[in-house]
Amino acid sequence: MTPPWHIRSAINGIAWPALPAANAAGRLATLFQLEQSQWWPQERLWQHQLQQAQLLLRHSVAHVPWYRERLPAAAVGTTPLDAETWHSLPILSRNEVQQAGDSLRAVSIPPGHGRLLKQRTSGSTGKPIETFSTELSLFFWNTFTLREHLWHKRDLSGKLAVIRYSNSDAAQPPHGQKSNNWGRATQGVIDTGESCLLSIFTSVPEQAEWLAKENPDYLLTHPSVMRDVARYCKEHGIKLPALREARSLGEALPDGLREICHDAWGVEVTDVYSTTELGYLAFQCPEHEHYHIQSESAIVEILDNEGQPCQPGEVGRVIVTPLHNYATPLIRYEVGDYAELGEPCSCGRGLPVIRHIQGRYRNLVTLPSGTLRYPRLGIQDLYEIAPIDQFQAIQHSLESIELKVVVPRPLSESERTALLRHFSQAIGNEFHYTLNEVDALHRSPGGKYEEFISAIQR
Repeated sequence: MTPPWHIRSAINGIAWPALPAANAAGRLATLFQLEQSQWWPQERLWQHQLQQAQLLLRHSVAHVPWYRERLPAAAVGTTPLDAETWHSLPILSRNEVQQAGDSLRAVSIPPGHGRLLKQRTSGSTGKPIETFSTELSLFFWNTFTLREHLWHKRDLSGKLAVIRYSNSDAAQPPHGQKSNNWGRATQGVIDTGESCLLSIFTSVPEQAEWLAKENPDYLLTHPSVMRDVARYCKEHGIKLPALREARSLGEALPDGLREICHDAWGVEVTDVYSTTELGYLAFQCPEHEHYHIQSESAIVEILDNEGQPCQPGEVGRVIVTPLHNYATPLIRYEVGDYAELGEPCSCGRGLPVIRHIQGRYRNLVTLPSGTLRYPRLGIQDLYEIAPIDQFQAIQHSLESIELKVVVPRPLSESERTALLRHFSQAIGNEFHYTLNEVDALHRSPGGKYEEFISAIQR
C-alpha cells in the first residue's frame, strides 16, 4: 500500500498493524495477488485465464440450459483447455442474450458465491438486457476498484465528488447526497474522506455551481458531463482549486477531453473501461493514456472481421468473457464496441494493452457505399464556430444526417453556414445535412449520452 492509505482495523484497541474484518481481509488478500499477477508475462496470464475459463465452462454445461447443447465436449473435458479450443467457441451476440432469457441463467450456483444480484444495462444501444451476477462478482468489482485507486496513487482521505445516475431524491441540487466514505469498495477496508453525489440529470450550471461549492479533490463522472461542465467552468471563471484528478467512466472518451479538462482545471483525466453486465474490462495505465486489460477479471479479445485476433495497431470487435460470474455466464460475448489493440507497455505490466476504445457500433457512420467508419467530429474546432452548449448528430439514412444543437441564443446565418460546413468536412460531404436548434438533448435512462448515433439498421 502507498501512503496515505489507512487500513481500517476491526478489533477494538488495535490500530496498527490493523486487523481488518473478514470481508475486508479477503479483498486485501486478493489485491495482494493482483499486485503480483500484473507483472506476469502475457502467456502466464493466458494460461491462468484458460484454467479459470474451463471451470466456468463446466459449470455452464452442467447448470445453464442454454449452453448444454452449444458448448463442445472438448471445452469441458478432462484435458486442459487450450487456445485453439477456446477460439473455436461460438461468439454470443446481444440479440442471443435477449432471446435466451431465463435459459441463460444458472439453475444452481456453487456454494460461496452468495446471493443473486439483478443487473439491467442502461439501454444506450437501444436494447437493454437483464442479467444476474452474484455477491462474489461484486466482491471482485470492489477489489478491482481498490487496484485502480492503488495504481493512480490516490489520497483516499480527500473528498470525492460524483455526478452520475441516481434515483435518490437526496442526490438532487443544490446540495446533493452526502456520505462519510467513498463507497462500498473502500467501506470497511480503508478509512477515506467524504464523498458527495449529484444526479446526472441536473443542468450544467447546477453541476458547476455544486462542484465549486464542494471543491472536491477528485471528480468522477461520464466524459460528456466532464466536457460540458469543464467548458462551463472555463467560460465563467469557476475554479476548483482542490481538484487533483478527473475520473471518467461509462462512455467512450471523446477526442480533446483531456485538453479541455487540463485547460479548465489544470488536472489530468483518468479513464476506466467497464460495463454493467461485464464488470471492469480495462484501466488506464498509471504511466500512459492507454489501457491495461484486467486479465484476472475477464478474457477480453479484439477480433477482426474474420474473427481472428487483431495485431497491435489493428481495430476490431471487443469480445468479453467475465471469469467469475456463475449466475449468467456470458461466454465470448460481443459487447458492441470497437477497440484498437496496443503494443506491450513500457511500464512493465504484462496485462495486454488497448490503445484506444473507439465506441459502439451504432456510433459508426455509414457511407452511401456501405462503408463504415467512425466520424471525426472536430469537437475543439466546433466550439470556436458558435456558442454551442451541446450537440448531437443522427444519421437517419444513407443520404441524410440531422444535426441538433443546444445554444444559449439563436444562431446567425453565418454561424449556421459555418457549422454545416464544419460537419460536412468532419463527417463527410456525401450527405445532406439539416441543422436544428433544440432546447435540450436527453440522456439515456442510465444517464449516458452519445454525440453521434446511426439509426440505420445493419
